[in-house]
Amino acid sequence: MILGDAGGMLLPDVGRARAGQARLRGLRLVHTHLSGEPLSQDDLTDLALLRLDLVAAIGVADRGLPGAVHWAHLLPENPAGDLWRVEVAPTLAALPRDVDGRIAALEAELAAAARARPIRGAARAVLVTVGKSRAEAEASMAELRELSRTARVEIASAVVQVRPQPDPRYLVGKGKLRDIVLRSMQAFADTLIFGRDLSAAQAAAIAEQTDLKILDRTQLILDIFAGRAASRDGKLQVELAQLRYRLPRLAGRGDSLSRLMGGIGGRGPGETKLEVDRRRARERIARLERQIDSLSTVRAVRRSGRERRRIPSVALVGHTNAGKSTLLNALTDAGAFTCDALFATLDPLSRRIRFPEERDLIVTDTVGFLRDLPRDLLAAFRATLEELHGADLLLVVLDGADSEHPAKLAAVEATLATLDLGETPRLVVVNKSDRLPDGEAERLARELRGVAVSALDKRGLDTLLARVEEEIWRKDAPALPKAPRVDRIPQEEDAARVAV
Repeated sequence: MILGDAGGMLLPDVGRARAGQARLRGLRLVHTHLSGEPLSQDDLTDLALLRLDLVAAIGVADRGLPGAVHWAHLLPENPAGDLWRVEVAPTLAALPRDVDGRIAALEAELAAAARARPIRGAARAVLVTVGKSRAEAEASMAELRELSRTARVEIASAVVQVRPQPDPRYLVGKGKLRDIVLRSMQAFADTLIFGRDLSAAQAAAIAEQTDLKILDRTQLILDIFAGRAASRDGKLQVELAQLRYRLPRLAGRGDSLSRLMGGIGGRGPGETKLEVDRRRARERIARLERQIDSLSTVRAVRRSGRERRRIPSVALVGHTNAGKSTLLNALTDAGAFTCDALFATLDPLSRRIRFPEERDLIVTDTVGFLRDLPRDLLAAFRATLEELHGADLLLVVLDGADSEHPAKLAAVEATLATLDLGETPRLVVVNKSDRLPDGEAERLARELRGVAVSALDKRGLDTLLARVEEEIWRKDAPALPKAPRVDRIPQEEDAARVAV
């Protein structure tokens, strides 16, 4: 028995008894509403979050007698997306007599739905994006879906919110967050993934509202990078980016991880567990930076060797999944890993092309760019991206079949400017022309003063190589077009190529 007032009542902690997505608590919340009002939003929220058998509000009739009864119970996942069903009985006598049977049947449905869901090792997540306009929010959601697919996340639901400014505390607002949490429970989701980066304060505030795992855009990208990294360089750079991102977000929970406090009980020597974690993270970051600097020195020696031999280089850059690795394979038979996913390439891979008149050229594949690429990633991958600074020409690979290609091209240009590569000569390569109507890729290439190709079926490669030859050896290039000869590097010359 809980005594409240006209404004509400405080529910006790119900513990973990019968806590589970496929079970109900075995508890029923029955209370009074003195003015005969229906169930409040707080009533329904308690019903869902606590997974109660039912919640009922008994109104008060004349002379203090029981009046109408508003009651509700949860629903299993359904096409309409309803979370609960609310019913009204005009009197206590009009209440259904089979309430126990209804509750038992509901719990059986929940258990059956849980058993029918395939067991998977991947996370099951609700995606959340916020934008100032519907178009901006939808574009962000499309990118978040691709990132989630690459990370092998099972998407349970997607929530798009349009608002002038993100909520400074919860990003989406407290009411919207509560609705998202409720729907994630119904969809058996265990993770919330946000399409924007969360501040440390926002992540902490959202964590207070739910027990679900919380990820933001940068954390999802870092997880993809961690799964893709194969070389020692890549693993070091991913770990460095992860530590740089997590360091300012290290926060203690409970007394053992709280910060030092003054006064009684707070005096004395030593560090708190939180401070020890931060110090160790800083030490590990410094150690990783030294190791990456040593690898950067090795790359610099390789580049200087190419420069002494006067071997020009071309770097493939562009938005992730634009087809850079496929283009490298088409040009050089490099055997680079390719797949229809974001960030298939993390480690730079270089191969040599031999042109007529015994002229050689080094072509390097690099990590793909992304809109608003996190600064921690750019900083961590500076050793890899140094290959771009030594390039004589940048081939900006563009997915011509992507409807968002203008925005993605702008994102690539912005990233190149951030890397101080704005003045490096470049040539736009409109890729995936096989997915476009006849003549559309060529029209787009003329607008961008580039070349239309299809790396998959090797269409337009001769024209591309002729343009590259013209750009690299502009002064003494032969009459164009003249198809160059593409040779794989002989086995005895493997040391001359740059393979990371």
